[in-house]
Amino acid sequence: MDLMRENLEAYLKSLYGKELSILSVRKLGETIPTAEDVKGFGYGSPLMVDYQLPGSRGSCVLSTMRVQHGFGHDHFSDRARILIWQNATFSHLPKHVRSVDVGYFTPDGRLVSAGDAREYFLLMEKIEGKEYFFDLERVKEGGATELDHQRVIALSDYLAQIHANKNDCPPLYQRKIRETVGDGECIFGILDDYPDSSSFLDPDELQEIEKICVEWRWRLRSKAHRLSMVHGDFHPWNIMFREGTDFTVLDRSRGEWGEPADDITALAMNYIFYSVQKSLRLTGDLKDLFELFFENYLEKTGDDELLEVIAPFFAFRAVVVASPTWYPLLSDDVRRTIFNFLENVLASERFNYRDVNAYLD
Repeated sequence: MDLMRENLEAYLKSLYGKELSILSVRKLGETIPTAEDVKGFGYGSPLMVDYQLPGSRGSCVLSTMRVQHGFGHDHFSDRARILIWQNATFSHLPKHVRSVDVGYFTPDGRLVSAGDAREYFLLMEKIEGKEYFFDLERVKEGGATELDHQRVIALSDYLAQIHANKNDCPPLYQRKIRETVGDGECIFGILDDYPDSSSFLDPDELQEIEKICVEWRWRLRSKAHRLSMVHGDFHPWNIMFREGTDFTVLDRSRGEWGEPADDITALAMNYIFYSVQKSLRLTGDLKDLFELFFENYLEKTGDDELLEVIAPFFAFRAVVVASPTWYPLLSDDVRRTIFNFLENVLASERFNYRDVNAYLD
C-alpha cells in the first residue's frame, strides 16, 4: 500500500504532541530519505522516521510483519497477536529496545494506536433463533420428526457447499493438523485440563492417546489437497435455527481454511454423545440422523477420503464432550464409552459410519 506522509504524521502527533513535524522517512538501513509519501510500502519493511519537536529532534522505527503463510503467521490475527505481545513485553527485558506503541492500519491507510488496549471486543448483530442442541435433546427423549431429517440435510448440504471452496496452501493445512493435535484449544490443551487421575481412565491412558494423535498428525500432513473453507467449530451450540430449515451459524473459529473432517465431526459427535447418554449405544432416531448426515454429505461431495482422515478430529471432539470440566454431570460409564469410541477410531485405518457401535465397546 502507499503510506501517506500526512497519515503517518497525524499518528505520531497523537503520541508525541501536536507540534511534531516529520523531517524524513527512509527504509531502515538506507541513508537517502524517500519521497514525500512512501509509495508501495510493504508489510515487513521497517521505516526509520526522523521528526522535529519544539527544542528537540527524535527518531523512531515503524515495524510491521511480512504477510506470509507458514510458521503460524498465516492470518491477520496471528500477526496482530505477535505485535501486541511484543509491545507489552519489549520494555520489560533489560537492554531490549523499547516499544512505544502498537497500532493498526485501516483500509484507507490511516495509522491507529491500540497501545492502551486491555481487552478486545466483538460487536455483532442480534440473531433470532434457537440453538440446535435443543433439537438433539428433544430427539433423545421423544424421537425425531420429519423436520429433524430435513435439518440434517440442510446442515450437511451447507458443509458440502462451503467445503467445495479449496485453497492450495500446504502450510495452512499442516497448521490445521498440527493445531488439532497440539493447540491449547484442541486435543493436548483439552487433555491438560483433565484431572491427574480419573476413575474412568487407566494410568497413562491420556499419554498413549497423545502419542497416537501425533502419529496421525504425520500421517495426514501431506494431504494438503484437502484444504477447504471451514467453519472451524460447527457444533450444535453454534447453529441457530428459526422456522423450518432456516439457520445461522455463530462463532467461526481457528481460521478460514482447514480440514473438512473438523466440521463434520464437530456436529456428528453430538449425535453419538446424546444417544450414549441414554443407552451407551448409538441407536434409534439419533442413529438415523447420524447416518443421514454422513450419507448426504458423501453423496454431495464424493469425498470418500474423508473416512480415512477423520480419526483425530473425532478424537478432538470426543475429549471435549467427555471432559469433566465441560460436562461435569456425566456418569463414568458415559465417559468411558466415549473414550472407547475415540481410541477405537484412532486405531482404525478407515471409519465405518454405519457401524458406530463397534467402536463403543
